Amino acid sequence: MQSFLVLLASLTASIPPSYLPAAQPRDPLTEEVAALDRKVFDAYNGCDLDTFASYFDPGVAFFHDTGGATFDRATVVANTKAYICGKVRRELLPTTLHVYPVKDYGAIEEGEHRFCELASGECAGIAKFVIVWARRGDAWRITNVLSYGHRAMTDEERRATSHK
Repeated sequence: MQSFLVLLASLTASIPPSYLPAAQPRDPLTEEVAALDRKVFDAYNGCDLDTFASYFDPGVAFFHDTGGATFDRATVVANTKAYICGKVRRELLPTTLHVYPVKDYGAIEEGEHRFCELASGECAGIAKFVIVWARRGDAWRITNVLSYGHRAMTDEERRATSHK
């Protein structure tokens, strides 16, 4: 067994770093936007609509492939109250999260998330998203959202994203 471990260690040492999984921490902007995402969607999932609303610019443009487009914070909050609160929980799929800086403006966040029904606990829907964040002084505000590619999760996706 010891000789196997020595062989494995020597083989692993010869693998170029670009082929090994990245274990380094994310950059500060990604960490900051990921923390904002958690706060927004904790409020979304908990139906804390005042906190949820505080993250959106009053003139936010929200494009949803199955729900249409809205162009103000009040409608985004009203739709969340009507269609989400007490019905659905959103979960980010963390490995899909990517953040890109936007010079002199803020950041673009993209990823995938799944939606779980509160009544059954079943996570059956998945979608892609893009959120444009504007930094306004020390505060961040969502100015644009794209939520698209909504579809049923496959059995394989359910297994891959299930809580261990």
